[in-house]
Amino acid sequence: MTPGLESALAVTQSPAPKAPLPTANVEAAKKAAKQYEGIFVSEFLGQMFEGISTDGPFGGGQGEQMFRSLMLDQYGKQITSHGGFGLSDAITKQLLKTQESGQ
Repeated sequence: MTPGLESALAVTQSPAPKAPLPTANVEAAKKAAKQYEGIFVSEFLGQMFEGISTDGPFGGGQGEQMFRSLMLDQYGKQITSHGGFGLSDAITKQLLKTQESGQ
């Protein structure tokens, strides 16, 4: 095998993912669950904004299209910090349950 091909194969082959380690750190699980819910809400809002054109009184255009995802990320974080959709509690419980069982 050629040296270049060997290095290319080494880069594309990644090790198998490891199971999560058991943890008693509830705060870390809550933080991860909040982040996940924020991403979920951002994606949810992205679907709602998809059909809205960027033309308007300020011109919109390509700049608005480019920064819309950043705006939706912030909306998702704000909605989650004010209670969100209620997913983070269920996600936290499931994370802790999965880690305790060692799966």
